[in-house]
Amino acid sequence: MSTRDFFIKRWEQELAAFGKVLRAVPDTGFAYRPHERSTAAGALAWQIADEQAQLSDLLQSGSVSFADRPKAPAKVADIVAVWDRATEDLRKRLQSTSDQKWNEKATLKFGDNEWSDTMENMFWGYLLDMIHHRGQLSAYLRPMGVKVPAIYGPSADDSGS
Repeated sequence: MSTRDFFIKRWEQELAAFGKVLRAVPDTGFAYRPHERSTAAGALAWQIADEQAQLSDLLQSGSVSFADRPKAPAKVADIVAVWDRATEDLRKRLQSTSDQKWNEKATLKFGDNEWSDTMENMFWGYLLDMIHHRGQLSAYLRPMGVKVPAIYGPSADDSGS
């Protein structure tokens, strides 16, 4: 199994949990943050969806700039729609990506800084960041009055069956 195939396998296994957490965020909870220094729930949901879209952009052009990213939608359903489209687009692009492309340089620009690495390392970095933010967002759900979905196993609210 190539490292690209291994990434695809792991990425595919995480998708259901991302979808469940994003769909659980209530529109009324968009501004929720457990602390003044915490990111708001709507911004976290958007970050996860947009990062999925950024991965497609990286495969297409080899570069992403935060300055060029779209603004967050105001409704969870719109964020989920972006997530769904980005997921399908990325699935197609990953399947047709060569091992050579997987080893090429990719760049993320944010302000005056940039991160450059192989496409593979960028993808792993993104996936791990998205998992981190999914965990953060899932911890917001119960205080917002909604059920926490099963992610790697049952939650107190969802048996996972």
